[in-house]
Amino acid sequence: MDFDLTGAQRDIRDGARELARSFDPAYWADHDERAAFPWEFYRAFAKAGWLGIAVPEEYGGGGCGVQEAALLLEEVAASGAGMNGCSTMHLTIFGLNVLARHGSEALRREVLPAAASGDLHVCFGVTEPDAGTDTTRITTFARRDGDHYVIDGRKIWITKAGDSQKMVLLARTTPRDRAAKPTDGLSVFLVDIDRTAMDIRPIPKMGRNAVTSHEIAIDGLRVPDACRIGDEGAGFRYLLDGLNPERILLAHEALGLGRAALDAATRYAKERVVFDRPIGRNQGIAFPLAEALTRLDAARLMARNAAWRYDRGLSCGREANMAKWLCADAGFQAADRAVQTLGGMGYAREYHVERYFREARLLRLAPVSQEMVLNYVAEHVMGLPRSY
Repeated sequence: MDFDLTGAQRDIRDGARELARSFDPAYWADHDERAAFPWEFYRAFAKAGWLGIAVPEEYGGGGCGVQEAALLLEEVAASGAGMNGCSTMHLTIFGLNVLARHGSEALRREVLPAAASGDLHVCFGVTEPDAGTDTTRITTFARRDGDHYVIDGRKIWITKAGDSQKMVLLARTTPRDRAAKPTDGLSVFLVDIDRTAMDIRPIPKMGRNAVTSHEIAIDGLRVPDACRIGDEGAGFRYLLDGLNPERILLAHEALGLGRAALDAATRYAKERVVFDRPIGRNQGIAFPLAEALTRLDAARLMARNAAWRYDRGLSCGREANMAKWLCADAGFQAADRAVQTLGGMGYAREYHVERYFREARLLRLAPVSQEMVLNYVAEHVMGLPRSY
């Protein structure tokens, strides 16, 4: 078993690290406070060709796997950009994976090159106010009308909807009570963001404010049937091609956030002198930081394993979910320890660790809560009775 990165993977890691660190933490604090999309950062990564890292080469992308994309996003998060930086681009990676695998050639040609170049923004519309994690209970409905569908419904927590031109949208095409099983009757569409049929409202939230999240009410959106991705009713199966990469990528983002917080805390512990010595000499400071690093390094092994398995077409639901749980937990612990190390200054915006803390907290909720990961492991890995 070889744990080393290939030469190409090291180049991706080093190149992403260098570019990401050209945007200092003050840049991200400013954009987070103003809730301003980081266009300079986004365009720099688009120009460097990073946005399409996992888009197939024949559509203008880098043709790399989830493992390479994960290295990219970990370095973005670790630079101090955190979730504000990663969320500008990770949807292009896992969201468009559904289109790249199951969409028609015409849709691929229309969307993938433009998304890879940064000219087209695409968001991912699955979650609903009354369904949450129980995706089979979404009520957004696509009704057939000749060679079109007419879609009505609501979506919530849709990242980048306000800055996007298109959305990968999950809707029911068969009511749940008429489907053979709950996961049947769901279909995926690539739709235009049409504000004449969509009411898009930002959601005020605790963190990651440079990239907004939105609630969307959809009323009479007409969509040509050519914009359906794959077969009608098979959307839940297609969705799985986006969910496992999403968990793997966000696991690496949690690692990066933990690294950013831990680096800030370690620097402070070396420089801050109290009682005539640096506070890092005290085991009460040093040991929790060392523990946080140990947990981050251990979680990284599971995350790398999950990415490796996905890219080789192996089953990875177990590994992807465990990686998300472990990395989110380790990243949050590192951020919490960073705030504690800085004491009162950890609560001040000046040192940025409070921002890392707020963003790391998000990753214990999204894209799937820690509790739902444990439900998955208990039922699907251990064979215990379903608990929900």
